[in-house]
Amino acid sequence: MATKLPTRPLGKTGLEITPVGIGAWAIGGEAWGPQDDKVSVDAIRHAVARGINWIDTAAIYGLGHSEEVVGEALRQISHEERPLVFTKCGLVWPEETPERKHVRRSGKAESVRREAEASLKRLGVEVIDLFQMHWQPEDAPIEEYWQAMLDLKQEGKVRHVGLSNHDVAALEAAEAVGHVETLQPPFSMIRRDSGATVLPWCLEHGTGTLVYSPMQAGLLSGAFSAERVANLPDSDWRKKDVQFTDNLDKNLALVDALRPIAAKHETSVGTIALAWALTWPGLTAAIVGARSPEQVDGWIGAASLALDGEDLTAITAAIRATGAGSGPVEPF
Repeated sequence: MATKLPTRPLGKTGLEITPVGIGAWAIGGEAWGPQDDKVSVDAIRHAVARGINWIDTAAIYGLGHSEEVVGEALRQISHEERPLVFTKCGLVWPEETPERKHVRRSGKAESVRREAEASLKRLGVEVIDLFQMHWQPEDAPIEEYWQAMLDLKQEGKVRHVGLSNHDVAALEAAEAVGHVETLQPPFSMIRRDSGATVLPWCLEHGTGTLVYSPMQAGLLSGAFSAERVANLPDSDWRKKDVQFTDNLDKNLALVDALRPIAAKHETSVGTIALAWALTWPGLTAAIVGARSPEQVDGWIGAASLALDGEDLTAITAAIRATGAGSGPVEPF
């Protein structure tokens, strides 16, 4: 029996989801380096046992492999405890050359439909709980791909539809066609720009939000040092990311400033970073990656942790003092 965690309404979908969900990018392998599928399945099952009720994945993660691993995990979980499954479309690759260098963005209606069918098969489910457009495509207007997604919902192949990595102008264009049920933007204590743009829009329009990289790809977990970053394998995309290179000193200084707050609550720095993100108006829940059961245990406490005014004031001061990140330093 799964442990109970608090839940929040996901916009107007009628779904009640836990404030944190498990992100399945890293379990696809590829951009994050080698990953043991059995450990990935164990991580998902452990997250569900601890009360998390949704998983976020995408067709592009591991070129379909992440969805296959999620599908294997679902087969090992009872129907009563099965988590909601959210996936994304819009990044496609030719079957004859399944390599990332051949990936392109597509929003053609026939592509959206083909991708939905492929995801259903890889996940081994009859319906996708939430189907999202991953990035704004290069080959089709928003009216075309958004209508295609609304049609899939009408047909019952997906329960709900949303967008990911779309700005306010794109959201407005989609909303004119049909309600945008969810948005998946980046957001963290370091990358705060969405707090000034899309989060207020989503709050106003009743759009649920699932923010990604709330621990800035692990940088806010408290487990990184300059030495560990330097020793990342060349295959790890973070090796060239600006937050792990040019901005590393500021970001690590911010992490150090969070340690006394974590100690006060007897928890991890990563949990504090997540709990802070979850205080923002318009932010429904956060997607958190986990490659092992132990990583789940390292941040799941954020689902129930309430930061007090003293904590929030200290965090605001730390962001300003270190100069880490960009965007508003406190909730609007």
